[in-house]
Amino acid sequence: MSNPTVRNPKGTRDFYPQQMAVRQHLDDAWRSASISHGFEEIEGPNFEHLDLYVLKSGEGIVSELFSFRRQGGDDDYALRPEFTPTLARMVAAKGSSLPRPVKWFAIPSHFRAERPQRGRLREFRQWNVDMLGLDDPSADAEVVSTAVVALEKLGLGPDDFVVRLSHRDAVAAALVALGGAEESIKSAFQMLDRRDKMSPEDFSRKAGELGMDEQALAGFDQLARCVHPLSTPLADIARSAGLDPSVLEPMEAYRAAMDAAGLAPFCTWDLGIVRGLDYYTGGVFEIHDRAGRERAIAGGGRYDGLVELLGGPPTSAVGFGMGDVVLGLVLEERGLLEKVAPPAPEVFVLCAGDAELEPAVAAMLAELRRAGLHTRRSYRSTKNVGKLLGEAAKSGARSAVIIGREFEAGEVTIKDLESGEQQTVPRSEVLNHLAGVGGQGG
Repeated sequence: MSNPTVRNPKGTRDFYPQQMAVRQHLDDAWRSASISHGFEEIEGPNFEHLDLYVLKSGEGIVSELFSFRRQGGDDDYALRPEFTPTLARMVAAKGSSLPRPVKWFAIPSHFRAERPQRGRLREFRQWNVDMLGLDDPSADAEVVSTAVVALEKLGLGPDDFVVRLSHRDAVAAALVALGGAEESIKSAFQMLDRRDKMSPEDFSRKAGELGMDEQALAGFDQLARCVHPLSTPLADIARSAGLDPSVLEPMEAYRAAMDAAGLAPFCTWDLGIVRGLDYYTGGVFEIHDRAGRERAIAGGGRYDGLVELLGGPPTSAVGFGMGDVVLGLVLEERGLLEKVAPPAPEVFVLCAGDAELEPAVAAMLAELRRAGLHTRRSYRSTKNVGKLLGEAAKSGARSAVIIGREFEAGEVTIKDLESGEQQTVPRSEVLNHLAGVGGQGG
């Protein structure tokens, strides 16, 4: 009887060297953009008390979590589905002792107990950038700029992605002005959040349940489905939906901050974006692939009440999360991952003689590695130097150190694998020679 095939759990990934190279490529762009914008890296536990997530998102979140109870214990825990609750808990724990603004980022793993599908897995990595303690739209623009710069570092530009901006306060005021009851705002937000998955007929029917007349429904539909360049006068957007221009006034400072940060080429207004989670309080945004083939690349916004909800002082806050799954699909579709590969060695050491030269190979490897050079060797038993050099070239190494008969005279041969030139140098000068080759190449 054959042994059963053991597979990785559904909705998870194995990271072989090539996949790890891509993962590191994303991490490098994320970390570089964060640091250049003045954010500091943090991390938290992979699981939290279940109550933390229920407090933030309500009881409905429980069905989406991998939750558990320690054997013999009485506390319920859950693997983290997102990082914002952990961050808010950490800020609340320090109270007012933290210097303001707090500017933190993290690149942790997250877990969601949901059906895996394209762009959505049960385990994923997500870049989180948050700025707390600055109640000004410039903070919103700073976190959006951080996301944009990272995407640019990965080779994407304004023709590839768009930042869709909205403002929950303005949308709520617009819904009331159109005839919706204030107590139905939460339902309207949930509907707007799902609008892309609804047919126009279902959308109109659901909107009608909010108590709007036919004219108000038309304005609501206009508000939800039309996008406008950032430069579009807000008064024009309001009038197109049958609204008084003053309703969208909260968006003006938001727009000015994005414009001042040089983000206008990337941004559009999309008042159908409200981010369905209740803890968002003001400006919100999502970053989408302009081709429209994938889910949102990133999403975030203002969540000014969350730290206080967790027992901390009143603290303004804005941030976003960007997952690696959708971003990886977007980059792959554009061919931007084709040249991403595991690091190539700088030097390849090979033996062109008998087994008695193996100690010399080991000593050379140790010396080069201690000097900080990424060095590999061949583990093949062949003495065919041509085959060994082929293996060295295939590895991507810049130089090969060949230890052969001349080693008895205290010399080795160094071959430049790019130019094909080679020369024999004293054993004691190998490091200096390789440093010279690297300097010339750089």
